[in-house]
Formats: sequence, structure tokens, C-alpha cells
Amino acid sequence: MQNPYTEFKNTPAAFEMLWVEGGVFEMGGESVLGDALPVHRVKIDSFWMGEFAVTQALWAYVMAGTDEENLSRFKDANHPVERVSYNDIVYEFLPKLKAMTGQQYRLPTEAEWEYAARGGKYGQKYPFEYAGSNKLEEVGWYYENSQNETQVVGLKTPNLLGLYDMSGNVYEWCSDWYGWDFYSSSTANISDNPTGPTTGSHRVGRGGSWGRNEKYCRSTYRSNDWPGHRSGGVGLRLVLSFSVVQAGKIP
Repeated sequence: MQNPYTEFKNTPAAFEMLWVEGGVFEMGGESVLGDALPVHRVKIDSFWMGEFAVTQALWAYVMAGTDEENLSRFKDANHPVERVSYNDIVYEFLPKLKAMTGQQYRLPTEAEWEYAARGGKYGQKYPFEYAGSNKLEEVGWYYENSQNETQVVGLKTPNLLGLYDMSGNVYEWCSDWYGWDFYSSSTANISDNPTGPTTGSHRVGRGGSWGRNEKYCRSTYRSNDWPGHRSGGVGLRLVLSFSVVQAGKIP
């Protein structure tokens, strides 16, 4: 078990990373398009994940002085950043973040995201429909309670791992290419840290948003969009692989 740690301490951009202990879980289930079936077993290695989605404060701190410093529609430092594309994140934000921290932060794989949203090693005992509850109102901002905009991160109840807003508020980009029938190709007894199809035209998004209803906020729901798309309902959450952490940097 690793302790949480805080990056950019004593700045408005400070963010905390929580330890997600790896394990095996049943990935997939009910979804709108039927693209989250069949349910299949997946093994996930341990990793760190951001307690919150990346906020506008963090994005602006990293992207200061660029044209992409504040792209968000709903401007507030403590709201999640949105209107950031997959390409903005991977080719602009993450390289700048690495230069500032020395750490290889990245987007989660789709499997890592779902494992964490469902409570990691606790998910089998508590199989909630949403990230931390069977009642979306308790854990997420969606079309019935969001007042048609994003909300400050961390106001709802966290999930079993202490992660906030994984259902609703904003969709979160994942690193995988989207494949409608990708789950059906998971024929191994246990898929080991899957990373999705090798090619594609769209990237995966997870978690639902302030403008969607309950069925789109389930932990099993799979969204997707082309990598250059910017939307007021899509942001990101950081992860960090245990294997790439610099010695002595993190407790």
C-alpha cells in the first residue's frame, strides 16, 4: 500500500494522487449500445490516479503562456477543465507536465478507468452501478442536478477508493482507441492490462457528464470521439504507472 502524494504543493495547482492497488475484475456489463459485452475478466497492475479530474487551475498552471491556457466553457479554477481534446492533452499538456515534474503522467487505459471507478479491489463486494453508489444523485453531477454546467470538483461523495466525480461532471478521455466489438475479442481467461485496439479513428471517453442522463453515467458505459474534438462535457484524469516512478520521488 502506497501513501497518497501531492504534486505542486503550496500552489493553486496542487493535486493529489491516490494509490489504486491492482487486481482482477469483471469488466463490462449493461450499456446503451451493447458495446460493453461480453463481460470478461481483466487483470490490472497497481497505479496512481488523480483524486479529482484535472481542474482548470492545474491546466492553466501547466499551459501558462500558451493559446490553450484556458479553453473551458464554464470558467472557474476549481471546476474540471473541459473543451480539451485528446490531442491537446497528449501532445501539449502531458509533455509540459512531465517537464515540470519529471514524472510520466498519462491518461488511464479504459480498463484502468473502469477498475478504479468500480472501486478497485473492493468492487466485487460492492458492485455499484455508478462510481460509489447505486444512486447517481449521491456521487455525480448529471442533467437533473447540474444546472446545465460543470460543478466544483469534490462536492459529491467519493467512491470506495476516495476518487471523486467519476460518474458525471465531465467525461474523461482514456488512452485506448475505441472498438465497438473489442470486448468480444477478449478470449483469454484473463486479459492482462488491455490497452484496446491497435488502430482506430476515435478514442474512448468514460464517466458521463453534467448534460447526460443516468444511463450514460454508469461505470460500464463507453463513449468515444475523434481525437481532435473539444467539448464542454469532456475533460481528463491523470494516472501514473508504478513502474515508471522515479526512485525517491514518491513515498
